[in-house]
Amino acid sequence: MMITDILQIADRLVFSQTGKHLDNLQEAVIKGVWQNETYREIAEECNHSEGRVRDVGYKLWEILSQQLGEDINKSNFRSTFERLELTSSQFINIHTIQSSHNFKFCSCPYQSISKNEKKPSDQQQPYCNLKQAPKIIDFRSRKKELLTLSQWLENPKNALISVLGMAGIGKSTLVRYFLDINTQPFDVIIWKNLKLSPSLNFITTEILTDIQDNNSENNNNILSQFLNLLNQKRCLIILDHVEEIFIHQKLAGLYKPEYQDYQNFFKLITETEHQSHLILISQEQCAEMECLDEELYPIKSLKLSGLEDGEILSGMGLKQDQDSGLKLIEKYQGNPMYLKDVAVLIKDVFDGNVAEFLAEDSLVITKEMRSHFQQLFNRLSPVEQKIVVELSKFDQPVSREELRQHLDLSSIDLINGLQSLQQRYLVSKTKGDTILFNLSLLFQEHLRTPVNTSH
Repeated sequence: MMITDILQIADRLVFSQTGKHLDNLQEAVIKGVWQNETYREIAEECNHSEGRVRDVGYKLWEILSQQLGEDINKSNFRSTFERLELTSSQFINIHTIQSSHNFKFCSCPYQSISKNEKKPSDQQQPYCNLKQAPKIIDFRSRKKELLTLSQWLENPKNALISVLGMAGIGKSTLVRYFLDINTQPFDVIIWKNLKLSPSLNFITTEILTDIQDNNSENNNNILSQFLNLLNQKRCLIILDHVEEIFIHQKLAGLYKPEYQDYQNFFKLITETEHQSHLILISQEQCAEMECLDEELYPIKSLKLSGLEDGEILSGMGLKQDQDSGLKLIEKYQGNPMYLKDVAVLIKDVFDGNVAEFLAEDSLVITKEMRSHFQQLFNRLSPVEQKIVVELSKFDQPVSREELRQHLDLSSIDLINGLQSLQQRYLVSKTKGDTILFNLSLLFQEHLRTPVNTSH
């Protein structure tokens, strides 16, 4: 459910009991709690005292509990509304609802429209299909990134937005969570996972078939029809795992022959007049995801780094103090996927004691991480493989000239390889008197300690 729906439902429930609509502070409390904010954070944003915000929240939960026949409080408000299959249209005649409600329950807060139901043009509710989107178990921090996404999507000129970063850093989770709290009106919201259906023709045909009254049988004109849809309706289309359309063992962002049509598609998205947005989520950056001047071109790129907040470890069942928790986060680059993997290991071997694990004073690569890193290494081009192997031998950042002395590579191959590795988020650069290049520490440790396959 999106926050606009939640506010409409809450407004009608409150009006039914009090005869008054939600005021600004009540709306702020609902929005804040939906976004997992504390009362103190909500108070600071609204310039009210924390006590005042608490009182408003308490009265809201009391009203909602009475209207819905559920015990609702700050802690379970979001989960309860997601569990109940509610739409604002159910509350047009809200006074008829009694506390002994018979609402349906569902496992997913988003309800897609089946082909037998009315299309978006016949109703006010937006078409929302998130069947291929990931479920969010937990979400931490990223307020700055959420605000950035919101600001970019407010500008109709920002047609193409990329969310980029290493595997497990939280790209898909960020975008999925953004959709939960999004307050901007879209006619169509669709999430496509390219691991499941990478064909552009298949994806666009499927979207047109679901959205339009006709079945888009004229395959010769699919792309034109799709661009018309983006112009006629305000659409938000998310393509996840875009790296699936890039070829293995080549430099980053080069399209597989069967998916070359995406290159033209991404260009058309930025060059054609329409009112929609396309979000690309990828571990790899291609040329169409970047531009020299973001003020002149309708392209934005959000590159995610690791989390630093100690709250990321909450709920993992670890025994930790603030110091040991932050050290563990730093050691594993704030990557949620890596931290979950190592948390399991710490619980299995160290009974969850983080300080005892850190006392080992070694960077432990779990078998799950090692499998992931090996797949990533196999994906690299031969030039990139040579560069990362050489970089792994150094304990400090290295200049391009020093690398050249150790590698049997031409100058252009070395330059292209370093650029490609940065576009995969495996290598970072440090600016100073001399530009230095640094390999990801975890990936470096993987390369330094190969698996012993002897029997």
